[in-house]
Amino acid sequence: MALASSSAASSTSPLNRSIASHSAQDLKAASWVGSVRSLDRQVASSVATNSGYRRSSIKPISAELKRNNSAVPKAVSVAAPEVVETEKVEKVVDWEKMAKELEHASPLTIMDRALEEFDNDIAIAFSGAEDVALIEYAHLTGRPFRVFSLDTGRLNPETYQFFDTVEKHYGIRIEYMFPDATEVQALVRTKGLFSFYEDGHQECCRVRKVRPLRRALKGLRAWITGQRKDQSPGTRAEVPVVQVDPVFEGLEGGAGSLVKFNPVANVEGTDVWNFLRAMSVPVNSLHAQGFISIGCEPCTRAVLPGQHEREGRWWWEDAKAKECGLHKGNLKQEETSSSVQTTVKEADIFNSDNLVTLSRTGIENLARLENRKDSWIVVLYAPWCQYCQAMEASFVDLADKLAGSGVKVGKFRADGDQKAYAQQELQLQSFPTILFFPKHASKPIKYPTEKRDVDSLMSFVKLLK
Repeated sequence: MALASSSAASSTSPLNRSIASHSAQDLKAASWVGSVRSLDRQVASSVATNSGYRRSSIKPISAELKRNNSAVPKAVSVAAPEVVETEKVEKVVDWEKMAKELEHASPLTIMDRALEEFDNDIAIAFSGAEDVALIEYAHLTGRPFRVFSLDTGRLNPETYQFFDTVEKHYGIRIEYMFPDATEVQALVRTKGLFSFYEDGHQECCRVRKVRPLRRALKGLRAWITGQRKDQSPGTRAEVPVVQVDPVFEGLEGGAGSLVKFNPVANVEGTDVWNFLRAMSVPVNSLHAQGFISIGCEPCTRAVLPGQHEREGRWWWEDAKAKECGLHKGNLKQEETSSSVQTTVKEADIFNSDNLVTLSRTGIENLARLENRKDSWIVVLYAPWCQYCQAMEASFVDLADKLAGSGVKVGKFRADGDQKAYAQQELQLQSFPTILFFPKHASKPIKYPTEKRDVDSLMSFVKLLK
């Protein structure tokens, strides 16, 4: 009515029209200010309500990309931009403390906590054996969950059938990881289909299992395994229920970027099986044939009554070697001096046609030259070092990418008798140490970070090339 009255008054005189115009503008301004104040109150209420919320991150390095989780509408943010500055603060989770809190918790409680913490950035590692219990626990939480498995290409037909049964039973799709076809081809062409019977299973497992697992974990912030302490008392007796993964890297890369949950670490195998039967969970048909711990077909067989479950894995090897490398960071090592440790025979790593193996004389000559024909990037390593093993795929990939670029890639085994020299002359403090030898400089440049993915290494080379 006021606007209509102003409109009518405008027909009488210019002065009246001016007064009416200003009055209408004042009314609009007052209305707009009132709406902003109302929205301010809503924002303040919203901030107060959510002020206690915190997003967890991995200690010591966060593996979570920063997200804008603000619930404040964009229109309000424009009117009151200072509200955005109160965005939620991340806190660092003390995983050791959580491990102590959950040490005596049920597998269901641990599973629920894991899925709650990491949402879609965590996945269950499923091998096709009794760790189907993990999937059942995840299903019981009522939360969404992901499952991945390593298809080595050498599994039993019964295991493949079991995968299909599990997918249909739970209405899920397992995310399969496969080995690199070129690496498998090179291994088989060089050594044959069954070389592991003659020279140990570590090389084959590294190609078919460890490297595919590493690729899978690089897309996650956490993973869930079926490790139990009683599976192998000699090597797994100290498995915690929660830990920062000591070997593999997660989404953000670097040490501490991946968390590992082991919900059944403290559960005995008989209790796992009682749970599976009670819940009518589908199981691999190989179990009924005497198979307990199930892996690849050529490396797994049934066990006799009274034998430990791991006796069916790699039965031709010494009992102390019955691990494939997926959980090497959890393995309990015998107490030995460093001098004894370095003399243990280990399969060599960093193997590539584009990677030069340097002898003591070779590395001395390279370090002595002031004008080199090519630049070099060299890793000082020990084959038994879990951190060297963790970066193997990245460094080999780097060598392949730098082939023919004018930068040569080399490796020098710096443990044992060579360790003292490497410490005094090559800046070695820990394994692995990566050095770049420029063309026209005598002193090598040490790679300064623990981010050892191929992109980070390539950037380092490009900046110094």
